[in-house]
Formats: sequence, structure tokens, C-alpha cells
Amino acid sequence: MLVGGTATLGALPVAFVLAWVLARWRFPGKVFLDGLVHLPLVVPPVVTGWMLLLAFAPAGPVGGVLERWFGVSVLFRWTGAAIAAGVMALPLMVRAMRLSIESVDRRLEQAARTLGASRWRAYATITLPLAAPGVAAAVVLGLARAIGEFGATITFVSNVPGETQTLPLAIYAALQRPGGEAEVWRLAAVSVALSLVALIVSEALVRRAGRGVHVL
Repeated sequence: MLVGGTATLGALPVAFVLAWVLARWRFPGKVFLDGLVHLPLVVPPVVTGWMLLLAFAPAGPVGGVLERWFGVSVLFRWTGAAIAAGVMALPLMVRAMRLSIESVDRRLEQAARTLGASRWRAYATITLPLAAPGVAAAVVLGLARAIGEFGATITFVSNVPGETQTLPLAIYAALQRPGGEAEVWRLAAVSVALSLVALIVSEALVRRAGRGVHVL
């Protein structure tokens, strides 16, 4: 939960900005940016983890800066696991937020502008409240995806009990031990329960967003 929650909170502002840009802006290279954002959904998670390892290694472009300037490293730390989970959850969050923002009728914003509201006030008082249930659904889905992340995490920060071992990594470790079936069943039940709760809450939020836009 620590890894998943940190990953979701860290990815939230980035996902919202990207979703807003993709939903409302037109610029050259938009298709490339859209593909880059959704790349973790289609490439093997191991590849994503390997790329993170290259970036955050002591000799890497990001890891070198962290090491020299701040004296910190995220390798084999729970913070590294949160980074991997956040990267994998980001595309799902962006997609859900983008659909929510695009569902808001822009004529409502234009009407507010004609009545004297500034662009930012129209966004804050009309667009954001209408898109809020969809954003909340994106956060729930992102949290579920972050908690269930496996491939990128084990490649990037390995499986260190008490540090980087998340729920799916614990299931994997239990499968490798003789007599670990009981633990696998218990952890699998927890995983399924968390996923079902996330899907139910997300669906409820999406339906609420749809009703809100329909009424307006």
C-alpha cells in the first residue's frame, strides 16, 4: 500500500497535465506524445523496468544527478518500486482522465467566458468539477494498477523482502518455496479483493460522471 499509494500520488499531477494537454491542445507531435505516454501499456513491463534501471543507475542520466546532487539512490529501495509502479500506472490514469475531460461540453466553458469569467476561472468552476468523478476513477484504477505491478518492479529494484517486495512479488516468492501454496492463496485472495473493490468504485465514479454531464 505504501508503494502503490506513493506511486499514485506521484503520478497524479503528471497524469492530469498530460491528459489536459492531450484532450485540449493541438500541436505538432501530439500523436508522438500520445504514443509515448501509452508505451508502457504495450511494451513488456520488463523492458520498462530495464529502461528505468538504465535511467536511475548511478551512471545514468537521472540516477547520476540524484547521486551527485542529493546523495540518494532509488535502486533496491521502496522509492524505486514506487517509481516503477507509477510509470506503469501513468498511461491508465492519463487515458481515463483524458476521456473525462473530453466529455465536458466546451460550450459550457464558452458560455462562462461570455459572462465575464476568465479562462482559468471557467476551468476551475466548470471543467474541473464536471471532470472530477472521472479523475477520481482514474486515481482508483491507477492505485490498483500500481499495487499489482510486477515485471517493471522486479527488473528495476529486484525483490527485497521488507523493502521492495510488493504484493505480486510476495506471491512470486511464495510460489518458489516448497509448501508456500497456503500463502499464495492468502495473498491471491487479497489481490483479487483489492482489484474488485477498485473496479467497483471506478465504475461507480464513471457512472456518476456520465450522469453529471448528461444533466448539464
